[in-house]
Amino acid sequence: MRIDKYLWSTRYFKTRNIASTACKKGQVRINEQVAKPSREVYPMDKIIVRKEQINLQLTVLDIPKSRVGAKLVDIYRTDTTPKEAFEHNELLKQAKEHYRKKGTGRPTKKDRRDIEDYLDDPDITPEDLKTTE
Repeated sequence: MRIDKYLWSTRYFKTRNIASTACKKGQVRINEQVAKPSREVYPMDKIIVRKEQINLQLTVLDIPKSRVGAKLVDIYRTDTTPKEAFEHNELLKQAKEHYRKKGTGRPTKKDRRDIEDYLDDPDITPEDLKTTE
């Protein structure tokens, strides 16, 4: 089976066209080699798919005849992606949520509420609010 069809049938990509495009961009590797969309996949091949800044690693167990249901995907592949890849992605998401460059405009509603909660905190003294220049 072609690699683009395999990734589509095992539900790594929503459409076969997206899977094919990912192969063309070099985001799919089979046994450490960049794979074209027409590359054949065989059982025990090791596939690495770069998706959403995570290198998903999987081992082919069997080849499906057509697209399979989500519950049956584990019959055809073994996911060997390390947990650190997902944890690193979560840290990146959290860091991006709380980061705003200085001078990028007025605070959002959430920012203003956070500032008000900080200022209303009884543990903060007026000396804590003074800035040294």
